[in-house]
Amino acid sequence: MMPDGYYSSKKSDDICEDVCGEQMNRGVLSMSRLRCMLQGLDLRTFVFMFVIVPTCIVGIYFHGQKITYFLRPLWQSPPKPFTYIPHYYHENVSMEGLCKLHGWDIRESPRRVFDAVLFSNEVDMLTLRWKELYPYITQFVLLESNSTFTGLPKPHFFEINRDKFKFVEPRLTYGTLGGRFKKGENPFVEEAYQRVALDQLLRIAGIEDDDLLIMSDVDEIPSSHTINLLRWCDGIPDILHLQLKNYLYSFEFQFDYNSWRASVHRYQRGKTRYAHYRQTDFLLADAGWHCSFCFRYISDFVFKMKAYSHNDRVRFSHYLNPKRIQDVICNGADLYDMLPEEYTFKDIIGKMGSIPHSYSAVHLPAYLLNNADKYRHLLPGNCRRDGG
Repeated sequence: MMPDGYYSSKKSDDICEDVCGEQMNRGVLSMSRLRCMLQGLDLRTFVFMFVIVPTCIVGIYFHGQKITYFLRPLWQSPPKPFTYIPHYYHENVSMEGLCKLHGWDIRESPRRVFDAVLFSNEVDMLTLRWKELYPYITQFVLLESNSTFTGLPKPHFFEINRDKFKFVEPRLTYGTLGGRFKKGENPFVEEAYQRVALDQLLRIAGIEDDDLLIMSDVDEIPSSHTINLLRWCDGIPDILHLQLKNYLYSFEFQFDYNSWRASVHRYQRGKTRYAHYRQTDFLLADAGWHCSFCFRYISDFVFKMKAYSHNDRVRFSHYLNPKRIQDVICNGADLYDMLPEEYTFKDIIGKMGSIPHSYSAVHLPAYLLNNADKYRHLLPGNCRRDGG
């Protein structure tokens, strides 16, 4: 202590002195030590530990999926580009002329065509699909399970609505399949199990070598003139993917031309297997429409969100709120609040945000336009949905 009464050392906290020099009960001692440690932290460290770190943890919890999708170009390379086949069509050009434009020859008679689908609950889209393809299909093949891909029980929706499809009955091979209901299993395992069963149903339907087989989901609809072209032309590839215009919720929201999983095969017994992944490099341009989540009722949106293979995208229960779903539909936003699934930062940034509204109803399925009052929810300007 200096003569003038002041200490020469820096003043220290009394509690810290107690910690160092006196016996205290355990609870008070622990709190005192914590205060001593905090006293040694500067403001920047304090902000980092108690503001920035918790904020980052909360941000990762709510937006981790977005971060992963945005960084996708860093850890995943784009797939090999397709070899595009230009698609020529006009109603006033002969079939011989169209085959020639594609570098193919005209056949003496058309091939038989089989259209095979797994069915869940897409009644409207199945109607549009079968009405579009009806003139050129030899046999419609439909398999329905009492289980969703995620193992949830479901009714046989097609059987319930079968009266709506009397126009295909003479050409319909319909089968049902019992689900395995394995909880916690990867949904793609159940999906693959159902596709294998569809192979068996195709054989029951009478498919033979060199028949055309359409492999696609119900909402991936090839245009009628595409299928007519392929059944009449010789020289087409054994397997051909179809480039479809990609729509979401209705034909008001077209977001790209990148739907390619639909395919057409020249059937080969013992070799052709029903699948929904890339099987060739050939892609026929502008060959139809893919209208995903194009439902009449909000309840159908909720069902599919919980039922299909990507149900893990429902990360929060409020995603299934009917009011939220309705707002998302009318805004052309994403049901799962996700970023675009792209392989370059340019494509990701270019597709971020809501899909722009389109007011074109040109070159859509003919049955849709001929029955516009019945299917108004699928046309531009009609985003409101019933609850169901």
